[in-house]
Amino acid sequence: MIILFNKPFNVVCQFSAHDPGNGKTGHPTLKDFIQIPDVYAAGRLDTDSEGLLILTDDGMLQHRLSDPKRKEFKTYWVQVEGTPSTEDLEPLIRGIDLSDFVAKPAQVRLIPEPESLWLRNPPIRERKAIPTSWLEIKISEGKNRQVRRMTAKIGFPTLRLIRYAIGQYTIDGIQNGQHKVIE
Repeated sequence: MIILFNKPFNVVCQFSAHDPGNGKTGHPTLKDFIQIPDVYAAGRLDTDSEGLLILTDDGMLQHRLSDPKRKEFKTYWVQVEGTPSTEDLEPLIRGIDLSDFVAKPAQVRLIPEPESLWLRNPPIRERKAIPTSWLEIKISEGKNRQVRRMTAKIGFPTLRLIRYAIGQYTIDGIQNGQHKVIE
């Protein structure tokens, strides 16, 4: 079974309760959205990121989907502070040194704000004097906070990060906070 979940902002990618250590209930978890037993996330998505998370009950499939050696392209919609030029994006396209590793070359382009975009709760911080732009970034890696680090390195911090696709799977037709069983 494969489940495509459009993960909202502030949701932890695990089913068990998240205790931040202060005795209070932490962020919502996958169990607050998906009541299908014995499925597990194939990969992760940071709490402050949104979009596609694939879950499955098939351990081999889970490994294949999350294995970095498989080089499955992930497509992100990224709202950044500022308006990068083609020259600004060039280091991402060539591959950028992030100190602890060099990110492989990415496919990057400016896009209009996605039409199917939902409101985020809470909204991003915006500054009146600084415009924002949307990028589509495709990478075959998925290291910790990689896309955020890449945009920050070129001087355009990420304000909102949405994973749109993993390989052939997308969030098309799946409302934020909803899921679809496809197999």
